Amino acid sequence: MWIEINNARLRYSIAGENNDQPLIVLHGGRGIGDHEGDFNNYLPLASDYRLIAYDQRGCGCSSLEPPFTFQQLTDDVEGIRQSLGDNRKIALLGGSFGGMIALCYAIKYPDKVSHLILRGTAPSYHHEKEAVDNFLARLHKATSASPAMVKKLFSETEDDLELRLIWLALMPLYYEEFDADAALARTRRMHFHAETHKALFLNKEDYDVRDELGKIKAKTLVIVGEQDWICPPSQSRIIAEKIPNAELLLFENCNHAVHVEAREEVNAAIRQFLRT
Repeated sequence: MWIEINNARLRYSIAGENNDQPLIVLHGGRGIGDHEGDFNNYLPLASDYRLIAYDQRGCGCSSLEPPFTFQQLTDDVEGIRQSLGDNRKIALLGGSFGGMIALCYAIKYPDKVSHLILRGTAPSYHHEKEAVDNFLARLHKATSASPAMVKKLFSETEDDLELRLIWLALMPLYYEEFDADAALARTRRMHFHAETHKALFLNKEDYDVRDELGKIKAKTLVIVGEQDWICPPSQSRIIAEKIPNAELLLFENCNHAVHVEAREEVNAAIRQFLRT
């Protein structure tokens, strides 16, 4: 389905329409991927919640309508919330880059969020240095990748095709049990928008909310895989320490895709948290 938000046409999915409490899911990837994977992973939660996920502006099948900025993507979340029509608070679930937007939203609109769930994310661009160190230490896992590719992942690529190829080369780092055939099939289906990716990294040093985390009023759950290479557990600890009364869950033997690798356990933890 489609909805017009702030001059952009966004593709979205919804399940559990008859449930009162909205749970909005924000996918990761700056110009990489779409909402479908996260929506399907969290679909069991639709038994109790109105589950809503969408392709962010400049991602997936949504329109490539600039600006591609943290501020605009944050305001798009508010547009989605307002579109629900009842002005109620939302539960917000963001993973990776989606978690960064979720943090920005909970800071800017603290009275609009009842529950905040963050998966494998970071409160500032400083996580990139640790990610590069992790890559160098785990280079043996991604033998088709190079330090130059990681640098491009955190800056800009030549075009959509190069971004797709870099993503495939780095995929072994995202899972503790890597399936190369599944990764190839998934990467062939994925959407890649180098223009969006470049724009969101152009002013990346503007993203640093560490000193603003104390403004968040929502009940907060922080989830991270123990082996997360790109948004390491140290970043989740910073978030959990600075948000009042936040809860941190560390999943052993899981990587950045902790919600895939430990799907049932993660969904159970989220369900229990949302009931509080």
